Amino acid sequence: MEWNFLTAEKLAAAIRAGEVSSTELTDEAIARIERDDKAINAICVPDFDRARAAAHAADQARARGEDRPLLGIPVTVKESYDIAGLPTTWGMPPHRNHIPAEDAVQVSRLKAAGAVVLGKTNVPLGLQDIQSFNEIYGTTNNPWDHGRTSGGSSGGSAAALASGFGALSIGSDIAGSLRTPAHFCGIYAHKPTLGLAASRGMVPPTAPALPTEPDLAVVGPMARTARDLTLLLDVMAGSDPLTLGVAHDVTLPPARHERLHDFRVLVLDDHPLIPTGSAVRAGVTRVADALADGGARVEHHSPLLPDLSEAAVLYTHLLFSGFGGSFPLEAYERLRTQAAGLDADDQSLDAARLRGIAFSHRDWIEADRRRELHRHGWRQLFTEFDAVVCPITPTPAFPHDHNPDPRERRIDIDGAEYPYLDQLVWAGLATMPGLPATAIPTGRSPEGLPVGVQLIGPTFEDRTPLRLAELLEQKIGGFQAPR
Repeated sequence: MEWNFLTAEKLAAAIRAGEVSSTELTDEAIARIERDDKAINAICVPDFDRARAAAHAADQARARGEDRPLLGIPVTVKESYDIAGLPTTWGMPPHRNHIPAEDAVQVSRLKAAGAVVLGKTNVPLGLQDIQSFNEIYGTTNNPWDHGRTSGGSSGGSAAALASGFGALSIGSDIAGSLRTPAHFCGIYAHKPTLGLAASRGMVPPTAPALPTEPDLAVVGPMARTARDLTLLLDVMAGSDPLTLGVAHDVTLPPARHERLHDFRVLVLDDHPLIPTGSAVRAGVTRVADALADGGARVEHHSPLLPDLSEAAVLYTHLLFSGFGGSFPLEAYERLRTQAAGLDADDQSLDAARLRGIAFSHRDWIEADRRRELHRHGWRQLFTEFDAVVCPITPTPAFPHDHNPDPRERRIDIDGAEYPYLDQLVWAGLATMPGLPATAIPTGRSPEGLPVGVQLIGPTFEDRTPLRLAELLEQKIGGFQAPR
């Protein structure tokens, strides 16, 4: 049997039934990587010897009667997570030899759940791109079209899953870094509610792996089915055992509904600051039609929806103020000077990025106050709706573009060019207020490229968009292997 594209859930059942061993699954996954990854370049740091040893240990544990959620399941891990004995570089050449001594919290949780880690997956430089390429490990290609990006910054993980390199992966998201690669590669991903999953050990080299509460950023699961997302989220969820975890256990509420016809869904396909390409619009429509056909209440407008333009600018300010804090002083001062010279009437997203970089602490506090108003607006909206369906980016995967200055890049939307970074506005819709969002595949573009959408849910009600994703998978289909 071909095991590489089966779900983690089915693999776990097969292992429990004695139909296959973890050693067999791991050897088959490694063989596939060695055969196919030269063209994809998803696995940047293989760890095959330790994977085989972990698989053997999993088989021994199974023989002793042990049963854990991921016992014996081959998985991959985004390069940005610390794994003891393997390099963590974030694609930055000066740190190519940085090798942590301890596992990140989420790697420890994977291993405790019995997972077999095959290796690490590729990322962009500093995790700061919508593509995955760097000078150390090269470029990760989209499995559907090698001339196009797999997305970023969890692009290596998405490409690995689409190629059958392991059943699950873990990534991270601050600007769509879980959702965009899922959309581009035709898989599933879930951006958890801000603060739901501990991120210690997902830090740039050579920063110490200390417990922090990052603004905007989350870690989360990637899979080939919605049910597998839930399986992996249950392993990942929970506060850092050094901080909030001392006193708190996480118990997520159940999904609001179990049947499609009980859901109330707001569908969005237009953004005031960037158009939606025809292929993505068709994907949103397909989901809306499936919801309506299944008896769900579907609306396309609501006065409760927070202002999308204001949300995009606020997200941009918060995101780039965080980035600016890590810039070299000379570059930071140069950008601050440019921001000071902006025309007061310039309300473009380019201007918002510059202003965000130049934020003072006073500016950030005011932005955070306005974010709380948006969060309250979303709470009100979710008294009337259970989920929001919308794009992840305006287009399917685009051709590789390695221009070193992202401000000079352009994104083609149905033949018209727009600033490259403007495509982040849809990802920011859930990120800025810290909402959970599940990326699901919806089918293919006319060119045969995967197209996905995101399902945004209420804060800490992650099981609601995940359940809706599962129901839509049954209705419109899900992952398909690249042909």
